[in-house]
Amino acid sequence: MSRTVLELPLPADYRQADLLAFHRRDTQAVAERVTDAGLDKGILWRGLPGRLAIRFLQGRARVTLDVDGAELADAMLLRALVEHMLGLTQPVEQFERLYRQHPQLGVLLAATPGLRVPQSSTAFEALSWAISGQQISLTVAISLRRKLIRLAGRPHSSGLLCYPDAQAVAGLEEAQLRAAGFSHAKTQALLLLSRQIVAGNLPLDEWLADEPAEAIAERLLALRGIGPWTVDYALLRGFARLDGSLHGDAAVRRQLQRLLGSAEKISPSFTRDWLAPFSPWRALVAAHLWAMPVEWFGMSGKLGSAAEGSPRS
Repeated sequence: MSRTVLELPLPADYRQADLLAFHRRDTQAVAERVTDAGLDKGILWRGLPGRLAIRFLQGRARVTLDVDGAELADAMLLRALVEHMLGLTQPVEQFERLYRQHPQLGVLLAATPGLRVPQSSTAFEALSWAISGQQISLTVAISLRRKLIRLAGRPHSSGLLCYPDAQAVAGLEEAQLRAAGFSHAKTQALLLLSRQIVAGNLPLDEWLADEPAEAIAERLLALRGIGPWTVDYALLRGFARLDGSLHGDAAVRRQLQRLLGSAEKISPSFTRDWLAPFSPWRALVAAHLWAMPVEWFGMSGKLGSAAEGSPRS
């Protein structure tokens, strides 16, 4: 096993709880282990099983990558991956300066300052998670994600499973996914996406650097079974593109209804039009709606899961 260690400075307003909550979704912890101190996550590093450990210290993050049977990892690539996952490359200060005086959004920003969108370790993880969770509750989506990891994930010596890459998912049979609970449509979409990536037709890693969101969306929407919500969610959680319009997400609509104090349910078209003026930050606005405090305008109680859209986190 090889071990690479580095430290990253964190902004004074860094919200580590957001990152930990994002990776704490699966209580069975097959691929991620989360404590108040940080995160251990199974990842594939150049095709080899690795454990990425992030520990939050005073004003910095200590990062350790243990890879089974490999030489030391490239520290620059590791730094870039962790900065991406922690949302440190997102220009949230500019966004907050622009809208802190907005009559509705400004109040929300004051309640959730410094919010960044935690990222999946790869764009494929975000895309496959979004496909798995289409049109079902968050609880069921997490169960399907776990089953996919158990079907195709690689074990690390720490006991964690590494989220599968496209090649591993492409090698699955349709019957395996159906037996795990995936619908016919989701099975077809996952296999098509994975096999297109393996064939070199969807270079997700190359797109991550600087491909325009519109160009990524066009290529992905051409795949049967991948719709606008899936693309917008993947752009947000996998590519850190902050302008997708998540008006199709049930949790976004429900939270906007609370923000506006509306007694009536808010439609996708109303939500789309309300988000439109915030371009190129619409998805970041949606993330602030997701993070909206449970107590708001005298309302309290646990928020329900996003059953109409896909998982909200």
